[in-house]
Formats: sequence, C-alpha cells, structure tokens
Amino acid sequence: MKVMEQARAGAPLTLAQRPDPSPPPGQVRLRIEACAVCRTDLHVVDGELPGLRYPRVPGHEAVGVIEAAGDGVDPALLGRRVGAAWLAHACGRCEFCLAGQENLCDHADFNGYTRDGGFASHMLADPDFLFDLPPGAPAAEIAPWLCAGLIGWRSLRATGQARRLGIYGFGSAGQILAQVCRWQGRSVYAFTRAGDLPAQRHARTLGAAWAGDSTQDPPEPLDGAILFAPAGELVPRALAAVRKGGCVICGGIHMSDIPSFPYRLLWGERTLASVANLTRADGREFIEAAVAAGVRCKVRPYPLEQANQALDDLRAGRIQATAVLVP
Repeated sequence: MKVMEQARAGAPLTLAQRPDPSPPPGQVRLRIEACAVCRTDLHVVDGELPGLRYPRVPGHEAVGVIEAAGDGVDPALLGRRVGAAWLAHACGRCEFCLAGQENLCDHADFNGYTRDGGFASHMLADPDFLFDLPPGAPAAEIAPWLCAGLIGWRSLRATGQARRLGIYGFGSAGQILAQVCRWQGRSVYAFTRAGDLPAQRHARTLGAAWAGDSTQDPPEPLDGAILFAPAGELVPRALAAVRKGGCVICGGIHMSDIPSFPYRLLWGERTLASVANLTRADGREFIEAAVAAGVRCKVRPYPLEQANQALDDLRAGRIQATAVLVP
C-alpha cells in the first residue's frame, strides 16, 4: 500500500510503501477511492493537536470499499462502499458514551490523528464506525461530507431554530451548510476573508442572502452564527452580530486565543459554545439530509503523491473547491 506519512510535526509528508495490512479481529481494510483534505489535517501536520505520535498518516474524510475483514466481522460487508470519518472508535462504556455523547469519549480514537488515516491507498477501520454512502455518487464529491458535512450538521443543530444564520469561514463546511440551510428554508449570511470576492460570489450562487468579509456587520441581526475559521478574534465580532438570545457556535477543533471582550457582547442571554467531534447518529442524520437536499461539493482532485501541495493550497486559500486526494 502507498501512504503519505509525516515523520515529525511541521515536516512535509513523504510517500512510503508499506505492506497491505491484514485487519485484526473486529476491523476491516478499506481500499480508498478518495480522501478529502480538511483544515483539521493542517492542525495535525502543524503539530497543533496534543498527543500526536509519529510516523502518522493524516486523513479523516475517506471513501472506500471494504476488501478484507478480520475475525468476528460479518463477511457480508465485503464489497460495501463506505465512509470513514474523524471518529474511529469510542469505548461505549464511559459516562459520555452511555449518555449518547460518544463524541466526548475520553478513550476515543480518531482517524488521521491517533490512528493512521486516509492519505493512503488503504486503511484499517472499525466497521461499526463506518457510514453507508449513497450508491453511484462520485467518491471525490462525497468525501467532504465526512467531516465538513458532519461537523457542519452538528454545528447547525447546536443553533436550534436559528433562521438567520451567519457562517464565518466559507470553506467546505460553509459551502455544504449553505445548501442544507437553503433546503431547510434558513437564510445564510456568509463571512469570508477580507477581499475574498470569489468566495463571496460563490456563497451567493449557493443561495446566501448576503456575503461579505469578516470585518463587516451583517445587514440585520443574526439569530445565530457558526465559526469555522480558526480565528479567535472572530468570536467577539460574531457575538456582536447576533441578537439577544442568539448563539455563537465554534465548529473547529483548534482555534487561536479568544481576545477579551466587554460583557455587553455576551449579555442578553447570548450563548457561546463549541462543537466537538461527532457522533455516529450525526453521520447518519446528515447523510440522509444531504441526499434529500441534493448537496453537491465543488472539488479539486489531486494525486495522492501531491498531498503536500493540496495542504499548501488549502492553507493559502488558493482554491474555492475542496481538495481531494485520489490514490
């Protein structure tokens, strides 16, 4: 199998050949068709997440086919097309798992972070943490569903019944969420990097009621806002943009420090909360909603060997599409 692995934090990924892994009991081996590139992958390769061990293969938005099964796995799964997302395993026994919050499990594993992920031709996975995908959909186009879509969905649910929704950081998650919100009858207000006119135009084509840069105020108070941009300085701006009783949801796994801000921005029963990881229920709900909403992702395929270029293009904001690695 081919993998793009990292030897240490901050180092470029290098192409390596490994033997095809035999799945241990309770796991399966996927032949990967596509793996999307996510901002969380940047946090992994930059060493910004705790507990990283090397060498590590990033990637947690993988579409693949189950081609081998370990002992104890139903052989009927062989040949099934599935998706592997960020959550690779949860213990099922801790207080969080028992409360339906497996996304907060203290003993969880994560693809591309604590386990080797999808920047490869093959990967191992727990079948119980894989998602069935709609048949016939191009692998590259649905790969972004497996993180951008899932985290976007969990973040959207955290806003409750918000009808006027601000989205700060209009990348893959924002673009997917805009389509879901249009299907649900919500209004989206898209906030981009300063001067990023192509992203603003793209937001409008996806049905956004308004699009501007993150230094601007929306034309009317928002019911809620979701931050996908990992910039802590946007939190006070988002709080200032939501009405009394509104909410601001931080959807990223890593963010720069939030600066101090006056209490009046929080006052009026505004709430500030984060979304962490995902649950399998999130995944099943989102995939059903995405199919019903006709969600389409604009993607730019890269050969697996060009993973570093894809990461660099994402970091620099050079592409409006989602980068997807295709082995």
